Amino acid sequence: MQLTFAASGPVTSGAWIVGALEGSQLTAAAAKADKASGGALSRGLKVSRFTGKRGQTMDVLAPAGVNASRIVLVGLGKAADLDGHAAEDIAAGIVGGLSRAGETTVTFDLDLPKGSKLKPGAFAAHLAMGARLKSYAFNQYRTKDLAEHESKLKTAKISTSDAAGAKKAWAALEAAADGMFLARDLVNEPPNVLSPAEFASRAKQLSKLGVKVEVLGEAQMTKLGMGALLGVGQGSERESQLVVMHWNGGRKKDAPVAFVGKGVCFDSGGLSLKPGTGMMGMKGDMGGAAAVVGAMRTLAARKARVNAVGVIGLVENMPDGKAQRPDDVVKTMSGQTIEVLNTDAEGRLVLADALTYTQQKFKPKFVIDLATLTGAIMVALGNENAGLFSNDDKLADRLTAAGKTSGEPVWRMPLGAGYDKAIKSKIADMKNIGGPYGGSITAAQFLQRFIEKGQAWAHLDIAGVAWQDGEQKPLTPGWATGFGVRLLDRLVAEHYEG
Repeated sequence: MQLTFAASGPVTSGAWIVGALEGSQLTAAAAKADKASGGALSRGLKVSRFTGKRGQTMDVLAPAGVNASRIVLVGLGKAADLDGHAAEDIAAGIVGGLSRAGETTVTFDLDLPKGSKLKPGAFAAHLAMGARLKSYAFNQYRTKDLAEHESKLKTAKISTSDAAGAKKAWAALEAAADGMFLARDLVNEPPNVLSPAEFASRAKQLSKLGVKVEVLGEAQMTKLGMGALLGVGQGSERESQLVVMHWNGGRKKDAPVAFVGKGVCFDSGGLSLKPGTGMMGMKGDMGGAAAVVGAMRTLAARKARVNAVGVIGLVENMPDGKAQRPDDVVKTMSGQTIEVLNTDAEGRLVLADALTYTQQKFKPKFVIDLATLTGAIMVALGNENAGLFSNDDKLADRLTAAGKTSGEPVWRMPLGAGYDKAIKSKIADMKNIGGPYGGSITAAQFLQRFIEKGQAWAHLDIAGVAWQDGEQKPLTPGWATGFGVRLLDRLVAEHYEG
């Protein structure tokens, strides 16, 4: 979708979007549209249920004398509640409706009402963000009925009194949108296409933006002693990979921030085989790795003034004669041993070695891992919040605040010695599953055993938010959400750039 920012002017084609506050109070642009249409909006208000609540719409086909194809009155809600999230949701709703209607062009002529928390440029940029995110489509594998699935809406003009401010604000949001689209594409790809090697190849493309990318194969990981990660992938014909991405936008002496992602490109459960219905969607078990790649792309695209490292462990968890068995014991890069009682609790094994490598290699300011790790987090938090676990209150508070700002909320969950007892093994340093309760917590306790003393760390369990069935989330038209990209970018922008 082509997006432009310009001063308000005559609408010569397509849909003309104007706004009303709660209570059906027309904005100046809406009053202008009403006058141009001979009072069509006023007449419509008298016979409709439109009240101006956020997201409500009233669609009027443009009468003779108006060059637009239609005028859409959209509810802005209360001025005091009109923030960036609201603006994005409003624009996304409009784009969704116009796409279904077959429009090709739209002009957002929405005045920023007094009392809003936003400035005109930021308001326009967030409208553009909502329109852009809603325009996402993944149609690479369709060969029939493309017209049914592809939006005809190709251009959007955002009217604003501060075009320069809008373009400046949009530059950062556009970088995040591109990062989210990359993450969504990776999660949406079918597993016969996105093998660990193919995933690594796509991550290498970040080098075009100045990201240094290294790929470690199984021979190199064997030398490093990554028995946990390699154990997960040994049942697959496809070689496991560890991808290391560097963005050096800060001072040379500054320690990097570090992001680590679980990248199980397909999870059958291994010999602890999932039922058939449980395997559907397991192409998305690399959502954490996708978020890390998307975040690294975002930081590089906007030339973030920070040193950042992204490490992703890429494997397939498959049943095979060579596959890891329940009751196996593996030795990790950290030297600790794990009794593998369930081969379907594999993501934590991948992260264990990736976390150790990241800490020992880079000595980061903090390390945040992201993983579609447990179904238990969905029982606790549903599909609205990612689970946050941390050993550092400052980092946890900053992540929580960044989640609210970015629209990717997290909810802090507990850690404690009592939970840690659940993963004690009778024959090794630990086992990879706990008891029947608190599964997301015991998984986090497991990961914490691989965090070195004094290292600030946070774990984000994104199993409930990395994808969706249907279109429950206004900004996500499809399955993969790209969750985590905006969250990490916002965290860095607010606290860690020079």
